[in-house]
Order: sequence, then C-alpha cells, then structure tokens
Amino acid sequence: MSFILSLMMDTLVKVWHTLLGNWPYLLLSAVIASLLTVYLDMDRISAFLQRYRRAGVVAATAAAVGTPLCSCGTMAIILGMIAGMMPWAPVVAFLVSSPLTSPQELIFSAGLFGWPFAVSFFVASIVLGLAGGLAASIMESRGWFANQARFVKECCAVATEKVISKVTPALFLTETFRAGRRLLIVFVVFAFVGYFLNGLIPAHWIPTLFGGGKLYSVPLAATLALPFYINTEASLPLVRALLDSGMSEGAALAFLISGAGTSFGAMAGALTVARWRVVGLVLATLWAGAILFGFAYDFLLAAGLA
Repeated sequence: MSFILSLMMDTLVKVWHTLLGNWPYLLLSAVIASLLTVYLDMDRISAFLQRYRRAGVVAATAAAVGTPLCSCGTMAIILGMIAGMMPWAPVVAFLVSSPLTSPQELIFSAGLFGWPFAVSFFVASIVLGLAGGLAASIMESRGWFANQARFVKECCAVATEKVISKVTPALFLTETFRAGRRLLIVFVVFAFVGYFLNGLIPAHWIPTLFGGGKLYSVPLAATLALPFYINTEASLPLVRALLDSGMSEGAALAFLISGAGTSFGAMAGALTVARWRVVGLVLATLWAGAILFGFAYDFLLAAGLA
C-alpha cells in the first residue's frame, strides 16, 4: 500500500512539472482551436473541395491538416463530398490525414516533443494523405472501389449547422474556455496514467520493447497503436511518459501516426461512409506509413539530422 501511495505522489509531481513546462502550448492550442471553430465554415470547405476536383487530393489533404475536426466534423465534410459525387481519392486522402493532426495539435506536440518531432508528424500527415489519395485513385480507376459507399440517412449536420448569425467576443471566449478545459483535463488525466503505468511496469521493459536500435520496436509500436490508441490529446502526454522511460522517438512517431487514424472514433466514422475496401486502404496506408516514418525518423536522429 505504501508503494502505491508513494508512486501516486511521485506521479503527481511529474504531472505537475510536465504541466508547468507545457501550459503555454496548451493555451495556444486552445486559442487556435477556438478561432478555427468559430470562424470556420464547413460548407465552404466542402464547396472548395467540390470546386477543385482536379486537385482534389491536394485540396482534401490541405483541408484535413488545416482544420481541427473531430470525427463527426470529418464525416460531415466527407458525406458532403460523397453527396456531390466526389471520387474516392480525395475522400481517402481526407480520411487518412484529418485524424492525424491539426494546427493546434502541431503546437501541442511541439511543446511535448520539440519542433523537429512535431514538424515530422505534421509532414507525415500530409505525405500519407497524398499517398492514400493516389492509391485510391489507382484502385478506383480499376474498378476496385465500385459500390463501396454506404448510404447514411443521418449525416452529422448538427456539427456544421450555424446556430448563431454573428461571431462575438463572448462566443470566442466561451469556445476558448471550453477547448482549454477539455484539453487540460485530458492532458492531466492521461499524463497521470502514463507516469503511473511507467512506475508499475519494470523499468527495462520499455527500452527493451521500444528502445532505439531494435528492428522490431517501430513495427511493434505501430501495430499496438491499432487497438490501444485513445485520441490525440490523450495519447500525446501518454507517449511523452513512454519516451521518458526509454521509448525511441521513431517508435513514438509510429505509434501516434498509426493510432490517430485508426482510433475508435476515426474508424467508426469511416465505416459510416465507406465499406471495407476503402477502410482497408486507409488502415494499410496508416500502418505502413507509420513504420516507414518511424524508421526514417530514427535514422535521421542517428545521423544527427533531426
């Protein structure tokens, strides 16, 4: 019992120090999220994707990494794309890129891992979105995606409906408070879980399973992320705690890439608009891409280039 109490006290101290070092990034993330939430018009994004069909994959990827969309918001745009007879390529690009990152998560991850890691995560989101879109274009041209759209009676219209006609400072402050509160709660809870588990798990396990210099660490991290990833806000502090215990940065990157796009919310959303061939392509793109980027990042670190 005394061991558990001591571990909890030590965990609380580590969470407090982590919070002290990252609160500016949390605040900036909340402000960015509220700005985009208040001023972003989902209908305009959908119209933009419809307008530029020839560059649909690039446009969809840009919209995916540039907006702070939850699974419902992502599905609202994708349903609009399908309703307008958009090809599968931009839809897949959006499904791959959107759950991975956003402007506020770029800031958040920079605070936890540093800018080289955060930028690599952001670039990986863009590259994998483009790669998934290209693969979908090839597969669709060969008829492999015929009859893959699901007909959903209820789309996430509520997520895109404008409930106000004018943006006010009070609304912005309310959204900032709401985003900041949610981010703070999730950050503290899962940072605590991460550090607490690190105290329970034998110290040599993490570097043995996920440490640098091991060929299996990156693929193992990418694979374990499929069932165990929670969401980006929760998993970032959790992975930070694993890094402190000896996880390699390449394995951490692989875990975040693979897990973000295959979380329960992302997969549930994807299955509302697409059948298993499309969803399988999304999963394969994320898993293979996570391994490639994880190995590449560890290589760059070893070469002193990251």
